[in-house]
This record gives sequence, C-alpha cells and structure tokens, in this order.
Amino acid sequence: MLNIRRETIISYAFIERNFNLLKRYLNWEILFFSYSIVNALTIGLIMVGRGSSQDVLYLVIGALIWGFLSIMMREVSDAITWERWEGTIEYTFMAPIYRITHLVGSCFFAILYGLLRTGLVLAFMPLFFGEHIDLGSANWLTMGVTVCVSSLSFIGIGLMAAIFPLLSPEKGQAATGILQSVLLLISGIYYDIAVLPDWLQPLSHISPATYTLRSIRAAMLENASIESQAGNLLLLLGIGIVLIPFGFWVFHLAEKYAKRVGRLKRSG
Repeated sequence: MLNIRRETIISYAFIERNFNLLKRYLNWEILFFSYSIVNALTIGLIMVGRGSSQDVLYLVIGALIWGFLSIMMREVSDAITWERWEGTIEYTFMAPIYRITHLVGSCFFAILYGLLRTGLVLAFMPLFFGEHIDLGSANWLTMGVTVCVSSLSFIGIGLMAAIFPLLSPEKGQAATGILQSVLLLISGIYYDIAVLPDWLQPLSHISPATYTLRSIRAAMLENASIESQAGNLLLLLGIGIVLIPFGFWVFHLAEKYAKRVGRLKRSG
C-alpha cells in the first residue's frame, strides 16, 4: 500500500536534487535567465511608440506567461533528459519507487522553478519599460489562481512530452520543442486567435494556454475578479483533471516500451 509520508519525502528528494543540479550549472542558468529577459523585452518593445501602454503590457504578459508555461513543460520533459546527461536513467527507472512519486517531484520542481524565474523576469520589466508597465490596477489574486489552475494542464502536457526524450535521446528534446511551437501558434500568445485562419481557430479552443492568457490578461489589464473568470478557470481545471492522469498513463506505456526494447541503457 502507498505510504504517503514516505512517498512525499521521496518526491521532495527529487525536487531538492533538481535544484542542486541548477546550482551545479548556475552559469548556464544565468545565461538562460538573461535570454528570458531579452525575449520579453524584444516582444514588448514591438509596441513601444506604436501602441498604447496596454498594448505593450498585452505583449509583455504574453511573453511572461508563455515563458512560465513553456518552462513547466520543458522541465517536466527535462526530468528524463537530466537522467540521461547524468548517466542515472537506468538506476532511477529500476529503483524501488513508484514512478508517480518520481514524476510528482519533477512536476512540483517545474512549478516552483517556473514561478521563481518568471517572477524575476517580471521584476526587471519596469526598469526597461517605465511608464509603459503599470501594474497598479492588476488583480493579483485572480492572476495567482489562474497560474495555479493552469499549471495542472501543462504538467499533463509535460508528462506526455517527456516520452520523446525517453524514447529518443538524439531527437527527443527537439520533438518537445515542436509541441511547444504548435501551442505557441494556436493559443494567442502574442495576438488574438481571431487572426488565425478559420480552419485553425478550433484548435485554439482545446489549448489550455488560450484560457490561461485570457484570464491573466483580464486580471492584469482589467482588474478582473475570480468570479468573472470562473468559466475559464473551470475549463482549465477540467483540462488539468483529464490531462494529468492521461499524461501519467501515456508515460507509463512509453516506459514499458523503453524497458522492453532496451532504450534506457542509451545515453545521449
């Protein structure tokens, strides 16, 4: 029977290990963090001098939230890539622990790391945009609830994306990037989904990023309350409830296949 206390401690061990890996490669993390700032600046500066402050903030919000969501997807997927880089994938997958314990730890690390990195990037934005970034009327409670609820959906997507590096150390990480690009295209990160071709717009309605961006932009630009965003939040919660167990199931099938054909012993 599952010992909740024991499995919680083991999950925390994976969170702690991942933070220790970040410290080991701190120079690279600083470089990637700098890229996140430059990316958000580049996107936001498109509207400086061409649109209103709200237009600038609209793009900055898109850049920040997409950065957070993509970090979560990538970090859950990278849980497998890290194992290959460290040469521990066989030991981890053959260890006497539940796979859900391993993956839950990786998922919580992804949420914490994503919040930390996105918060730091947000703190830098007023230094560059000045009067164009006014968050005085933002509803932070609505934004926080939206981020928490939407995290569930992207953890589920991240679990499914993690099968790519599991099955292919050479090309798996690139396949994860392709999945992110598709979501970037259809979710209205930097533009309204109404500008998409008619045949592509229905796909935006099944992307959790679409509803995440709607609610967060409403919270930050219009001071929207939780009640006014209840429809989007319930949709995000429903998508998350479906995607997390589905993601675990898909990963379980991929793990069984990888063990059967000997993919775990390959290092990339």
